Amino acid sequence: MPWSKAIVAGLLLAAFTATSAAAPELKASLFHKDKYIMGTVFEIVVYHPSSDHAAQAMEEALQEIVRLDGVMSNYKTDSELSRLNRTAHFRAQVVSPDLYRVIEESLSFSRLSGGKFDVTVGPLVDRWKAALRGEPVPPPAEEEKLRACVGFEKVELIPPNQIKFHSPCLQIDLGAIGKGYAVDRAVEILRARDIKSALIDAGGSTFYGVGSPPGHAGWLVHLRDPSNKIDPQVMLCENSVSTSEQTPKSLLGNESAGHIIDPEKGAPLRTKYALSVVAKTGTVSDALSTTLLLVGPEKGRGLVEGVGDAAAIWVSSEGQTEIATSGPRILTEGNSRSDVSVTGSAQKMCMAEK
Repeated sequence: MPWSKAIVAGLLLAAFTATSAAAPELKASLFHKDKYIMGTVFEIVVYHPSSDHAAQAMEEALQEIVRLDGVMSNYKTDSELSRLNRTAHFRAQVVSPDLYRVIEESLSFSRLSGGKFDVTVGPLVDRWKAALRGEPVPPPAEEEKLRACVGFEKVELIPPNQIKFHSPCLQIDLGAIGKGYAVDRAVEILRARDIKSALIDAGGSTFYGVGSPPGHAGWLVHLRDPSNKIDPQVMLCENSVSTSEQTPKSLLGNESAGHIIDPEKGAPLRTKYALSVVAKTGTVSDALSTTLLLVGPEKGRGLVEGVGDAAAIWVSSEGQTEIATSGPRILTEGNSRSDVSVTGSAQKMCMAEK
C-alpha cells in the first residue's frame, strides 16, 4: 500500500529529530539516502560515526535493490523474471539463486494460505491493470480463461536452479513479495558493512529496523490507519513490518477494480481493512501482509500463530480493529509507547547494543 511521500518523510523526520535531541552526546550521527527503484522510493537512514562509511554502505545497499529489480521486475522486458515468463512453459529454465529463492518462498506462502497468496496470478493482474487504466472490465468468459492460467501448483522447482511452468499461459508476478525480499538483501549488505543501526523503508509499505537508534529500544513506526482513530504503532528491532491495502476507489474512478487480485475469484479483492504485519524478515512481512488481507482476520489468526514471532492488525475505515500475535505487540490508541515490546532473539540483540 503506497503512502504519500510527505507523510512518510514527516514521520521519519519527527522520529529522528526526537532521537537526535535525546542523545546529543552520542558519537554516531544520522545519515540518509534514497533512490527511486521498483516503482517507489527506497529510503535508508543509518547511525554511524563516519559519514563516508555510512554513505558507501547505503549506496551499496541501494545498488543491490537496483540489481534485484533487474531480476524480479515484470515491467522490464529484459529482466530475468520477464525472460522466465516467456520461456519456462513446459521447458525447465536455469535461473539465478535470487529468482529461485524468491519463487521458492512464494510457493511456501501459497501452500500456507491454501492458494490465496499466489504469484502466478500475473495474467489476471495484467488484465485488471488494464481495467484500472480505463479499459473495459474483463467479461466472465475472458476472466474464466485467465483463471485457468493461474495455479501455484503448476510451477515446478527443480533443485538447485531450474524452474518449469506446467501451463501454456502461466505468468509470475512478484509484486506481493519482491520489495520485502529486496529489503532483506539490502539489510544483509548493511550488516556486512558493519552497520548496526539503520532503518530501511520501501515506499512506506515495508520497513526493516536494524538494531535500534541510539538511546532507544527500537525504531518506532506508525502503521496505516484508514480511520485516523487508532494510530497503530510498532517498535522495530531486527524485524520488519509491511502494510497491504486495496487501492482506494477514490484513486481508481472504477469501483470494480483494484490492484490486489483474489486468485480464487479471479477479480479484485473487496475488503474494508488495511492490514499491517510484523515479522522476522521483510520477505515474510511482505508476503504475509497480502496473504492475511486476502484471507481476513478470522482465518488469518491461525496463520499468524503458525508463522511464529509475527503479529498482525486489521484496521477498518470505521476504526474497527482485529489483532493477532504470536510474539510481537502492536501499540494502539490508549496504550503508551512502553507497551510496545520487542520479543525473542531480537529483544536480546537490541538490549545488548545499548
